[in-house]
Amino acid sequence: MVHRFIKILVLHFSLAIAIISNCAAQDPTQYVNPFTGTQDMGHTFPGATVPFGMVQLSPDTDTIPFYENGEYNKEVYRYCAGYQYNDSTIVGFSHTHFNGTGHSDLGDFLVMPITGKVHLNPGTSSEPEKGYRSRFSHESETAQPGYYSVYLADYDVKAEHTATARVGIHQYTYPPNENRKIVLDLFHGIYNYDDKVIWSTLQLINDTLVVGYRQTQGWARDRKVFFAMAFSEKIQAYGFVNEKPEKYRGFWYNLNQDEPLPAASGKKLKAWFQFKPSLKMPTINGNDLNSQREPIPEILPPLKIKVALSAVSQEGALKNLQHEAPHWDFEKYRADAKNLWSAELSKITIEAGEKIMKNFYTGLYHAFMHPVIYQDIDGKYRGIDQGIHQANGFTNYTIFSLWDTFRALHPLFTIVQPDRTSDMINSMLAHQEQSPYNLLPIWSHYSNENWCMTGYHATAVIADALVKNIIGIDTAKALHAMKRTAWSPHYGQNKIYRIRGYVPFDDGAYSVTKTLEYSYNDWAILQVAKMTENNKLKRALRLRAENYRNVFDPETNLMRPKMHDKTWRSPFDPLSTHGQGFIEGNAYTYTCFVPHDIQGLSHLLGGIQNLSDLLDTLFTLPLPYENYSQSEDIESVGVIGNYVHGNEPGHHIPYLYNYTGEPWKSQAKIRQIMQKMYHPTPEGLCGNDDCGQMSAWYIFSAMGFYPVTPGTDQYVLGSPNIQKATIHLRDNKKFTIEVKNQSQENIYVQRVLYNDKEWHQSFITHEMLTQGGQIIFEMGNKINSKRGATPSGRPYSLSNEH
Repeated sequence: MVHRFIKILVLHFSLAIAIISNCAAQDPTQYVNPFTGTQDMGHTFPGATVPFGMVQLSPDTDTIPFYENGEYNKEVYRYCAGYQYNDSTIVGFSHTHFNGTGHSDLGDFLVMPITGKVHLNPGTSSEPEKGYRSRFSHESETAQPGYYSVYLADYDVKAEHTATARVGIHQYTYPPNENRKIVLDLFHGIYNYDDKVIWSTLQLINDTLVVGYRQTQGWARDRKVFFAMAFSEKIQAYGFVNEKPEKYRGFWYNLNQDEPLPAASGKKLKAWFQFKPSLKMPTINGNDLNSQREPIPEILPPLKIKVALSAVSQEGALKNLQHEAPHWDFEKYRADAKNLWSAELSKITIEAGEKIMKNFYTGLYHAFMHPVIYQDIDGKYRGIDQGIHQANGFTNYTIFSLWDTFRALHPLFTIVQPDRTSDMINSMLAHQEQSPYNLLPIWSHYSNENWCMTGYHATAVIADALVKNIIGIDTAKALHAMKRTAWSPHYGQNKIYRIRGYVPFDDGAYSVTKTLEYSYNDWAILQVAKMTENNKLKRALRLRAENYRNVFDPETNLMRPKMHDKTWRSPFDPLSTHGQGFIEGNAYTYTCFVPHDIQGLSHLLGGIQNLSDLLDTLFTLPLPYENYSQSEDIESVGVIGNYVHGNEPGHHIPYLYNYTGEPWKSQAKIRQIMQKMYHPTPEGLCGNDDCGQMSAWYIFSAMGFYPVTPGTDQYVLGSPNIQKATIHLRDNKKFTIEVKNQSQENIYVQRVLYNDKEWHQSFITHEMLTQGGQIIFEMGNKINSKRGATPSGRPYSLSNEH
């Protein structure tokens, strides 16, 4: 009997363990490491946010100024996300951040819990005690999807954060006998300088509520953010201080400035708030005295703060606060945030080794951070014209790093975020309508166009979505916006490009890059024009799609800057990334940037074998440091030969051997990159994550395919490093990827089956994915030189159209 009981007990225990393990396996948040990329080049942040949330509440670890002695301070580049893993102090916690960018802004409304004397300056990393910052260690720091926590050693305070889409939730546990204090710094920012804050205000509404706003000029030329800040306890004392008084003081200075006033404004505005200690001493009554019992003091709950944001108004911030954060249950907000992440990350479920699981889900986590929701709960948002608009029929988004994200991030969204894709494109179309230049966004954030980088890549994102039949987009309206952008005389030498078919080097920097990207963008517009009967437009775009030929130099067999008089620019250094007509890449990188016509490129080079030789050279030719030393976005950790994976212009290049009939070479390079350049550690990214593009490359590549040419419905095949993946689609459909004989050595594809039939092409289509089904990769450690060798199975090229 005893033995039988033990057997039953063991059986039940084993079953419980299996259920727990299964539940754990179904929660992908356990594989996310928000610290990945927070050291050096990744420029990610570890703080609390929800998928595509406007609030990204994260620690900032230093206050490096943008200018030093009137010159650009190169050290500021490390702080694009506000956080550097190697730092030992935290300045405070601000509510807006960029994930992985190569330039920066934001860092709004920094909050810091303190005890003791109030300092309103941040201090320095070497002497934090002279300011409000605090020392910390990673041993007492935790980051999970939707949650961040750290112990602030100088104050003996535990800081915890979570978020909703528009509200940051703070929880601070202080030592029991200390007066609890909060510093609010409206001057602090990322990429900050003395005159960045144009104006800011604070107003005490009641003893638990403060509202205000700030207007800044930086990467965004004119940016306004409003906030409403609610405390879980009554404010005991407070002070508002403007550290940069105006020269004209006006008659409001008749008010006694030595007394705390309930409202303040200025360019360097800071505040502090004090709350009673968390140790509540009991009231002693006669019964206690008679019984000689000593009453036990009560410990009050942690101090909680809710900070809601709006780009519209203080009233909008209050509405967002009331709707998204109506209660004070921190753990419920935390659980809700985790559940949101779990649901989004579960759109792709995979089976793989632990490192790959961590890389994959951390990448998907980073991919789902940007763009962000940019409207109030009632649908109002601030447009590019600085007017207040109502989003009807779509959710408005901002933070479009399109030079980076058109390549893989937005194509990923067409698969796993089709509804958000429609909303994002409608946000771009609204941007174009509001733009004084009638342009689609180039690189936009927070109601501003910052004009960063080259090309008009919103056209590629829109074309990609329409070709893939994403619903909810007005095709005629989209084509109009694309055409207005491509024919605009206001942007990036567009006018002379239209006339000459190329951008002359003596008419502006990055002339070759611009020519190549405009040519591809024009091809993308052509794909939408084909949906209409406008033959004149189609003919014009068809010609412009071949403008890449105008900067190809047959003498060097490379893309090369051409002068106004049609002579080639000399001297010419094809390895240099600086001053040669290219941006963040060199002649080898950009010679390969003809994603819409690789076959046409091979013709220019003299044949497929020459294209293959060019690719071989690119991956083996050493790139000396002096050739990229002036490009702060390139580091040696992201370089293989002359191929730079740490930056976006070459992300498609490893897949180009599929166009030469040698897909096994692509398979080897792709697996090498995934193994060498992605790690689930703070230094685990070999370059800026760039709003999720670096991560999206890994997500696609891990599953075995990649969108070389956004604007087609094709994904070019590679070498998956997972064992199995299931993409969960609309209407309960699933697309399953199964990898047989998976191992580190078995990097070569031997055979591909689609729905149990052999698949000979070097690509799959979007329709194959979205209608559901299964693809099987059979792997081995030897090259299969026959599969993908024939021209009939190669991916799309414009030159193959008849």
